[in-house]
Amino acid sequence: MRTPFARFTPKTRLAAGAVAAVLSMSPLAACGGGSSGGGDAKSLTMWTFKQSHVAALKNAAAEFKKQTGVTVNVQAYGPDDAYTTKVQAAAKTHDLPDVLEVHSDGEDFALGATGIVKDVAEDVGSDWSGLYQKGVQASGTVTPAHYKESVPADSKTHGVKEGQRFSVPLTSGTFGIVMGNKKMLAAAGVTKPPASYEEWLADLRATTDKDPTNGGVSLGLKVKATGLTWALQPLAFGELGKDKYQALWGQDSAADFASPDGQKVLADYAKMQPYWMPGTQSLDIDAADQAFAQGKSAWDIGGTFTLAFLQQNGMNPDDVMAFGFPGPQAGAVPKPALAPLALTGLSVTSTSAHPDNALKWMKFLAQADVASKFAKDATEVPSTELGADAASVMGATLADMTKAFEGTPENTYDPNVADFRPPGYDQDSMAEILADLTPLKQKGVEATGKALAKLNNNFWATANK
Repeated sequence: MRTPFARFTPKTRLAAGAVAAVLSMSPLAACGGGSSGGGDAKSLTMWTFKQSHVAALKNAAAEFKKQTGVTVNVQAYGPDDAYTTKVQAAAKTHDLPDVLEVHSDGEDFALGATGIVKDVAEDVGSDWSGLYQKGVQASGTVTPAHYKESVPADSKTHGVKEGQRFSVPLTSGTFGIVMGNKKMLAAAGVTKPPASYEEWLADLRATTDKDPTNGGVSLGLKVKATGLTWALQPLAFGELGKDKYQALWGQDSAADFASPDGQKVLADYAKMQPYWMPGTQSLDIDAADQAFAQGKSAWDIGGTFTLAFLQQNGMNPDDVMAFGFPGPQAGAVPKPALAPLALTGLSVTSTSAHPDNALKWMKFLAQADVASKFAKDATEVPSTELGADAASVMGATLADMTKAFEGTPENTYDPNVADFRPPGYDQDSMAEILADLTPLKQKGVEATGKALAKLNNNFWATANK
């Protein structure tokens, strides 16, 4: 699954909420008794929701067995809804596996709050966390900001404590990556990545002129938050720069979405209207990516995590042109970088009969040589720091995607930073309003800006009571 946001994504929120609801009715016996999917002392069971990770994990498991004598049985349950259902059922029957792959910095906290996964803060020392890329070393840890989000009684993470750690990172990456089908682009005269948002709009015009049916851009806009977080926000950062970008979500009416700055960003975003793939508003994320892989769109917006899914659906990664969402030529940050974030992590279940072996397996996956092999097998960016060899390990297209990580704090759009938004902020309801601008074209720029500002002000008013 490709996640629309770093923290609680729409799918993550639903999954975690469903699990939390089940467990609220039936306390988990993690805190005393219950069986485990761990089997005997020389075997572990791991569940994942990512089919594209299975072969890579099984290859790693074979090497782990050679080194430790411990067998790891990897099982995949998908799509996400099926995985959620499986975890729900196992939580009620106390038949969870030893290790779960989870969505980082959101789902892991919800599972920790409900007692499904255990706190591993004391087990993960600097020798372990230091193996990861600098930006994700603390992923899975309840920071002061995460704790603040958990305080409301209706929070899906209510009950976690600051400093607890419920996962370690497995994969990292970013969203806001634009991909093009090289063959379709070349047929329209597009042979290199655009240098600006305006150039990309011109490229979109060229591909749609060449093929009005299949020359557009796909995005899983049925999950409306994708439009907000994968496209508008990087565009707004490039247009306005860090401070003015953050001010869009502030309490100053002279700088919010109804202000001239907000109106300019929305007007720029609306310029994509003629180029959406027909019906993209009805496609979920997987279906939009599949449409791109099948040649039904010339462009696709996703993330570093999208490439493995495209390959799984028959597309050769070498046929993909990839670049970070471009900024406006005259914007404050015309070439914005995209900060990497932890995407998926690994958690030890509270009912595991062999938590020490589970931790050994998780740390084994963090080793550079193991992570390099995983990257090749899964076509994914691992969270482990691979150093200078990263590009050769991951392949040309994935390496091109990770070039979007290269930037300074001033010119990097970082979705990990969200403390400028009001407490209680809900991206889904904001995204619903944005979708009325484009692709639904039911409201204009001015009305959309006023509606976004009004909702954002409501969040602040509630928080300030």
